[in-house]
Amino acid sequence: MNTVKLFSFLLCLSLLAGCATPEKPVEPVRAIFWPSLPDLPRFEYEFTLRTDLSIADRSKMDSFKAMATGVTEKPRVRMIKPLDIAAFEGRIIVSDSVMRLVYLFDVPHRLTVAFGLSGDGQLKQPLGVAVDGDVNFYVTDAGRHSIAIYDSGGHFKRRIAKPGELIKPTDVAVSPDGKRIYVVDAGGINSRQHRVVVYNAEGELLFTIGERGTAPGKFNLPTHAAVAPDGTLYVLDTGNFRVQAFTADGEYITSWGKLGSGIGHFSRPRGIAVDKDGNVYVSDANFGNVQIFNPQGQLLMALGRGGTVDKMGVYSLIAGVAVDETGRIYVVDQSFQKVEVIKRLTVKEGEAIMREYGIEPGHEEADVPADSNN
Repeated sequence: MNTVKLFSFLLCLSLLAGCATPEKPVEPVRAIFWPSLPDLPRFEYEFTLRTDLSIADRSKMDSFKAMATGVTEKPRVRMIKPLDIAAFEGRIIVSDSVMRLVYLFDVPHRLTVAFGLSGDGQLKQPLGVAVDGDVNFYVTDAGRHSIAIYDSGGHFKRRIAKPGELIKPTDVAVSPDGKRIYVVDAGGINSRQHRVVVYNAEGELLFTIGERGTAPGKFNLPTHAAVAPDGTLYVLDTGNFRVQAFTADGEYITSWGKLGSGIGHFSRPRGIAVDKDGNVYVSDANFGNVQIFNPQGQLLMALGRGGTVDKMGVYSLIAGVAVDETGRIYVVDQSFQKVEVIKRLTVKEGEAIMREYGIEPGHEEADVPADSNN
């Protein structure tokens, strides 16, 4: 990194820390499970990500100095308005629509950096993000009508989409092998080009899926997409309040959902993710939760609830959602400026928790995603 770029990077970090409000008091850690006890818990709140200090190695902090002076370490990087998220092998990337950059939280190395700040990789309007099996990061840059690609350290590699190919890109999803790149193009209120644009790994346009409409296979303001391990593409058809599933080649499979407040309905869907078993996770800002569906669209359970007080498992303005290879769920809340990490439990772990609380586990099956590590 040359001197100018280094200066710009450090300046941006100082602005991030300087313009931020004081660190919020840390809520005492307590156990939160889904489903709640006495039912068999299958998910557990793990931690909240807000700043670089959220993943810092606390053993290396100067605790003596803090104790002597009363001054605690201040964060260098703080999310201002987090939007979308992706995670793989301990690397978590979060787009920030106000700061116009992407945060990389490298949990294994306890490092936090911001990228998309300058040069050809500078981002004008970062929205959706994705990661492939080689830990390359993909960022939807609506301001430049393209997809910017970065390596595992956040270094810019290249862009996808020629001028005029994308009208209003909002999200990107990548097949597990990285050979198919799906870009959600919302078009616009007066456009019929509400679709998914499909590229190969080299960035060549292969084909498009759908157009504006309400029939199966058509979209009305699609916003997000996710790819299952078997290659199935799931698209959040926001304006039609449904999820649609397609083959890797764009053939319509099925759909589910409708506007409403009942079980399996959608009101303000804002993010979609798929886990290793093909279960689909949809965040909804009006409900303040993440609904989990099986591949057939049957609702399994919901995580979280809406609220105006920043607590664990409570969301005021929920946005993106991601699931990594371990089954951990990452939930973005824009209003509370946080990402909550929820750990998936095996049946044995859930039963052990029940015994800790003096509850003898039964043998009934919980209505939650199946787990291959039972």
